[in-house]
Amino acid sequence: MNYINHEIDDFTLPAYQDGEINQVSKKDLLGHWSIIFFYPEDFTFVCPTELEALQDNYDQFKNEGAEIYSCSEDTEYVHQAWAKASEKIGKIKYPMLADRAGKLARQFDVLDEPSGDAFRAVFIIDPDGKVQSYTINNMSIGRSADEILRTLQAAKFVREHGDQVCPANWKPGEETIKPSLNLVGKL
Repeated sequence: MNYINHEIDDFTLPAYQDGEINQVSKKDLLGHWSIIFFYPEDFTFVCPTELEALQDNYDQFKNEGAEIYSCSEDTEYVHQAWAKASEKIGKIKYPMLADRAGKLARQFDVLDEPSGDAFRAVFIIDPDGKVQSYTINNMSIGRSADEILRTLQAAKFVREHGDQVCPANWKPGEETIKPSLNLVGKL
């Protein structure tokens, strides 16, 4: 299924965040940009490097008006235990969703049914609850927080400037392209 411009379905999941357990639902994702960051499991190898990289860039995501929601098939209590056991995970300030029944992973078709784990997937969701970008990696391929941030910035720019597009490797402040018949075959 193609998820671009697909409005996410309603959901409610428990989440561990900064020492507390709360509920997160679709309504919490509306009105701002959201990054849903699926990863396979707590207490593993690649996952803590990715979650730490997101935390290291968290202020930049917040400055872009975005919230990060990491999500695995572990419980909120396992997230809490991991945060207490790992210095890297203990510094995380964004919500860690607990999708134990696989509801959200199935909604986005990223659940590997045989293992019960989510693939490494990133969904960038606009303030209206519609997917504007997504990537899905095999479980052994880590992702770049810098590229997720750059993609978020490009999605925001395109939303605000619908008559312009962002070329490869575009970053805020760089030149964009205004599509025109005069440019066909000249780029």
